[in-house]
Amino acid sequence: MTLIDGKATATAVKAEIAKEVEQMVASGQKRPHLAAVLVGHDGGSETYVKNKVIACEQCGFKSSLIRFEDDVTENELLDCVAKLNSDPDVDGFIIQLPLPKHIDEQKVIMAIDYRKDVDGFHPINVGRMAIGLPCFISATPLGILTLLRRYNIETRGKKCVVLGRSNIVGKPMAQLMMQKAYGDSTVTVCHSHSASLKQECREADIIIAAIGKPDFVTADMVREGAVVIDVGTTRVPDATRKSGFRLNGDVKFDEVAPKCSFITPVPGGVGPMTICSLMNNTLAAAKHEYYK
Repeated sequence: MTLIDGKATATAVKAEIAKEVEQMVASGQKRPHLAAVLVGHDGGSETYVKNKVIACEQCGFKSSLIRFEDDVTENELLDCVAKLNSDPDVDGFIIQLPLPKHIDEQKVIMAIDYRKDVDGFHPINVGRMAIGLPCFISATPLGILTLLRRYNIETRGKKCVVLGRSNIVGKPMAQLMMQKAYGDSTVTVCHSHSASLKQECREADIIIAAIGKPDFVTADMVREGAVVIDVGTTRVPDATRKSGFRLNGDVKFDEVAPKCSFITPVPGGVGPMTICSLMNNTLAAAKHEYYK
């Protein structure tokens, strides 16, 4: 069994990005600039945005953090989006989700200029991805693809089961694993109402678990030699930790790992690659690789 080290891979990728950024700046181009908008004080969002700011420093990017309280109005947030859209110094920006219930998330996402949508959530980027056109691919699926490639895991012709059908991970992951340019796999998407879920998993060469249920994937669902990618990051109570909780994946790691050829841990697997992929998208935005 080989443990897929997302932390080490992300460090290597960020070093490659930093080197390219310094070459860009030395040749007279502007330094890439990523902005993040954070609403409220959700613990998970605070940590995620903080890590993004650190990653920007490691990659040599300029970064900006715009904060609003929970009671920000939808119009105020849309005004902020409009300003970022028109700011020539900002190459890409993200609106940290989730947003407060009184704000229509989809309306805010639709307002983002798709050429600066480095999260890859705008329908134009989603649609372009679905038909194989150049675009910003949402960060978690892109991070998973990077791990598969860096570990030389064969995906062509393999049976891949994606657990979960979210817009952020499940759906785009299935699309990418299906496409010839990326996974070139035979893909099955399972979810909470899939009648033959366990059987589908037992036949899979690759399982990508993004169903949001801790320890959902057990040893009896995994065949010998399978590749298991765990996207789950649920906070579960843990009195032994200073924080009072620990991050738990969708895979029951201790019993599943011995059966796998490759497996990602939680934390330290897919998580670091998500932020790393956001950096890659920002670099692409700064270079106008997809949209002139």
